[in-house]
Amino acid sequence: MPISAASHPELDDTLALRRRTLTLALLTLTYFFSYMDRQILAILLELIKADLKLSDTQLGLLAGFAFALFYAGLGIPVARFADKANRRNIIAVSLALWSLMTALCGLAQNYVQLLLARIGVGVGEAGSSPPSHSIIADLYPVEKRASAMAIYSLGVVLGGGFGTMIGGWLASHYGWRVAIIAVGIPGIILAVVVRLFVVEPKRGLSDAARVADDSAMPSIWSAFADMWRNGAARHLVLAVTLTSLIGYATTSWGPSYLQRSLGFTVGQVALIVAPIAAIIGTISGVGGGRVADWAAKRWGIHAQSWMVGLLKCAALPFTLLFFMTDVPAVAIGAYVFNMLFANSYLGPTFAMLQGLAPLRMRAMWAAITLLVINMIGLGLGPTMIGVLSDLYLPYAGKAESLRWALITAVAATPWAIFHYWRAGVMLKRQQEMVA
Repeated sequence: MPISAASHPELDDTLALRRRTLTLALLTLTYFFSYMDRQILAILLELIKADLKLSDTQLGLLAGFAFALFYAGLGIPVARFADKANRRNIIAVSLALWSLMTALCGLAQNYVQLLLARIGVGVGEAGSSPPSHSIIADLYPVEKRASAMAIYSLGVVLGGGFGTMIGGWLASHYGWRVAIIAVGIPGIILAVVVRLFVVEPKRGLSDAARVADDSAMPSIWSAFADMWRNGAARHLVLAVTLTSLIGYATTSWGPSYLQRSLGFTVGQVALIVAPIAAIIGTISGVGGGRVADWAAKRWGIHAQSWMVGLLKCAALPFTLLFFMTDVPAVAIGAYVFNMLFANSYLGPTFAMLQGLAPLRMRAMWAAITLLVINMIGLGLGPTMIGVLSDLYLPYAGKAESLRWALITAVAATPWAIFHYWRAGVMLKRQQEMVA
């Protein structure tokens, strides 16, 4: 009689570890499609505005709060389910759903229909990141986790970059509707691949000193309370939330800024700026993860938080220059250095949070973090820029109101740096207490 993997769970563990590189690649590709389907709207905003006769405030709601409300709000119950159910299956179903809803965005004939389709994308994407974070943490030990999370986080820069490139090229030739439909459909095929080839790992598989238990699942409020009581986790969440607010604000409206204030066409943004973002963002993300792992091994885990803060200090002058110059070549140069320094925060931040989280609450901690990040960062960031741009319009004019709205958002960067510094201080204290 053949031996089943179900009767020998150690066989599943061996297979999960043997396939962990493939699993990481598929989860990263899933995140790539998540961010591409989410961010393709940025390159299309000006075309959609002209076609549907919308204001910047309406566009901001479309890119921000309407999506984020459902994406972030549903992340908590999905993560609760993921902490006790098969995470691979949740990811596959979610991917198929949001890909279908993305394609439906291209069929919208008015603002309400487009808004409802975007809400559907948010509902689907709610089931992706929390279980993915949990799986990666189970497959990679703490000394390799920041690098693994950094690779996973490449989905952000590559998804945003390729979404802009593909969306911009297709939109300039065939219109914005074809562009959205074209990026939505392939995700349905990827969902089948994820279901067939990703192996669900045992919880705590790569944490030799920590053993997962079968006790009752802690409540959602217990997970919130645990995170709030942990000073390092609290400051990390505040830091990454502020960073994401600035990031979502600038990436959602960056292509519009380039077109309005610097005279770029949709095609130029797609073929010049987007490839730079993808290449430099990849170097920054992977390099940042490796440096973070090295820093943790050399000085302790707290060094990862301080590293992110220092890199954000280095990026700030280039970010401001990008939004203040009127010279396109100077803007592109500043953008390169901004991306190089500023884009390495996600991998180390989520790795530190997963290292602090109890095994039974890893997906829940990730979901809580994403809830705060996306309600404030994704929800408020793009929406705030749209509102501010309309408010500044009578004083600055059409070309400059968006520029000053974006500079307003960037001014919050020192606040985020402060929280990364405080998180490092508290992580160092925790390490000294354990030692």
